[in-house]
Amino acid sequence: MTLTTDTAGGAVAAAPPEDPHHARRWLILVVLGLAQLMVVLDATIVNIALPTAQKALAFSDTDRQWVVTAYALAFGSLLLLGGRIADVFGRKRTFLIGLLGFAAASALGGAAGSFEVLVTARALQGVFAALLSPAALSLLTTTFTRPDERGKAFGVYGAIAGAGGAVGLLLGGLLTEYLSWRWCLYVNVGFVVIAAAGAVMLLHHDKLTTRARLDWPGILTASAGLFGLVYGFSNAETYAWSDPMSWGFLAAGAVLLALFAWLQTRVAHPLLPLRVLLDRYRGGSYFALFVSGAGMFGVFLFLTYYAQATLHYSPVETGLAFLPMVGCLMISATLSTSVLIPRFGPKPLVAAGMILSAAGMAWLTLLELDSTYVANVMPPLLVLGLGFGLIMAPAMNVGTLGVEAADAGVASATVNTSQQIGGSIGTALLNTLAASAAADYLATRQPTPDAVAHSMLHSYHTAFSWSAAFFVIGAIVCGLLLPRGVPEQDPDAGPVVMH
Repeated sequence: MTLTTDTAGGAVAAAPPEDPHHARRWLILVVLGLAQLMVVLDATIVNIALPTAQKALAFSDTDRQWVVTAYALAFGSLLLLGGRIADVFGRKRTFLIGLLGFAAASALGGAAGSFEVLVTARALQGVFAALLSPAALSLLTTTFTRPDERGKAFGVYGAIAGAGGAVGLLLGGLLTEYLSWRWCLYVNVGFVVIAAAGAVMLLHHDKLTTRARLDWPGILTASAGLFGLVYGFSNAETYAWSDPMSWGFLAAGAVLLALFAWLQTRVAHPLLPLRVLLDRYRGGSYFALFVSGAGMFGVFLFLTYYAQATLHYSPVETGLAFLPMVGCLMISATLSTSVLIPRFGPKPLVAAGMILSAAGMAWLTLLELDSTYVANVMPPLLVLGLGFGLIMAPAMNVGTLGVEAADAGVASATVNTSQQIGGSIGTALLNTLAASAAADYLATRQPTPDAVAHSMLHSYHTAFSWSAAFFVIGAIVCGLLLPRGVPEQDPDAGPVVMH
């Protein structure tokens, strides 16, 4: 605290500096939420447009996965760097560069005349999303410092993060069916215009008194290690697990990440200070987000296949089918952070969310070829929405709780990295398991239309079962890792003090 001298010559404590964002904090939440929605829905909005884009640009089924994987690779491997850039060069500046770059990459992808240009644009989207997403979350962390308001803000933000994938499916269906697949990319330009205008008017530049150096050895080892993991798991969809293209990249990724962790104890300005990871609240939250990212794709990916291939839903009907889950997710996310965390702490909420999510996934394994939406699909979706909200909003809140202001960006990036890497690994692993299950089912049967339909159903059941197992493991680990009780919060500290 700074001391000043009064008129009598005595020393008095100066008032803490006024937060320039305080008066506009709820409008800032709208801007940050819009940016986060754009980043999250972009992971799924292109999925529904892929068949149309593939026909228009004439690329193969083997190449198709790279339209999705290029985004995940760039985003997941560069998030930690993006978070540290926000800390070093300023959050508003990083946020705006991320927004404008994302818009330019989206416009390039929408105008793509070839597969190569489309994949390049998707990779560039991932690069700028890696700047944008941690900057947005760190701005939220430093803008909402009062415990009661922080809970509400993170409830809204967590609901957006959880519901964005389903919103992307619905929006992708609408744009593809009524306009063109290209509008699944062009639509981001509209989001950016609104968010950038709001950021320019509402946000203030950070006043950086000191500027830390970038940890280039950490940057190289972390980015290459995360790339190796995501690329290795993505290759498992095309190559066998025994192929060096799969296990070789996975092993290299693991070695590089181990080297990264060792380096972080040896450098003066680490990319990811271990004090951010080693706190039990934050460590448990990062693991929870990793598990939820891996498990949620069991719903978004395979239930989308089931709705379109088995129930014969259109893209728009498929997106609408997820809305009840989104509603439950938003309710549970908001209530958990604003009402339940202050009373019970994150430990029972995250564990309960994991158990509910596991139950919802297990319920989906009962789907049959003649199941109906109202009786058989919607009830487990409602349970899953409640579970996801109890996991994601508290984990995002506690995952950035108590960090020093200088570490807000990298802590926010770790939140995003946990979820993104979990989602990438979950997608590749579940796809591989599902494909193997379908092949095994048909191995001893004639490939009649009925047998093929049942093999697809068997593959969905396999994916849902493994997703349920992920959440059971998550409940056990988070139950052991997260401390009991409510984190103590000092409203006069910045942003929060944890004991």
